[in-house]
Amino acid sequence: MAYPPLRQPRLADVITERLEAMILEGSLKPGQRLPPERELAEQFGVSRPSLREAIQKLSARHLLVSRQGGGTFVSEALTSGYSDPILEMLSRHGEFHLDLLEFRDAMEGISAYYAALRSTPTDRALLIKRFEELDACFQGKDPVREAKADAAFHLAIAEAAHNVLLLHTIRGIFHLLERSIVDNLAHLFEKAESRPKLMAQHRALLDAILEGRAEDARDRAHEHLVYVEEGLLELARAETRAQRALRRAQAMPGPRREAAS
Repeated sequence: MAYPPLRQPRLADVITERLEAMILEGSLKPGQRLPPERELAEQFGVSRPSLREAIQKLSARHLLVSRQGGGTFVSEALTSGYSDPILEMLSRHGEFHLDLLEFRDAMEGISAYYAALRSTPTDRALLIKRFEELDACFQGKDPVREAKADAAFHLAIAEAAHNVLLLHTIRGIFHLLERSIVDNLAHLFEKAESRPKLMAQHRALLDAILEGRAEDARDRAHEHLVYVEEGLLELARAETRAQRALRRAQAMPGPRREAAS
């Protein structure tokens, strides 16, 4: 039985798959500008017409965006898993922060586990850099900067896990994550011991990943998020007690006055 001859894939299709893989794995990030056409063609060892055809295919799929006179960029729409209207709607519901913490517990525990097993020297160098940036922000005591650095540290762990579904799920809620962490830190920092406690947890998580202790890394991620959740619940209970006491005080009758004789 004769088999049909194997067809060699077209070079443009090979380049297309390569660029798609780089987007999926996070080597090319949403909003990032691609190198100039000449430079990218040299890196891939291909002709510029073949590269141009691949870019046109990815642009047609809305993965790349070409700007007149400004180059070619990875589409920022790839980060819009949760749009602003959904974000605003979620954040108005009281259970939102706790739901997000439960979701993070599941996703980040797995990310930490695989990061400990799969992280490369480049990944580990980035994790150390993100941790140092986080530590510097915590010293400054600016909750917004701290939240951005905190979210960036956890995103770097997801990148180091080398699981594209995990990475894009966490990246899709990145802005949601930043805003949630701002709110969480604002509450937690009402307790003086929270900052050093949180940094100690981040350090333990980092060390477990760097040392390849996968189970420990997952446990440290869980321990960190449980601490945040318990802190928020404690503050919510304290606020409820304060509101209850205020209502009781307002409901109490004032002192009786003697009638004038």
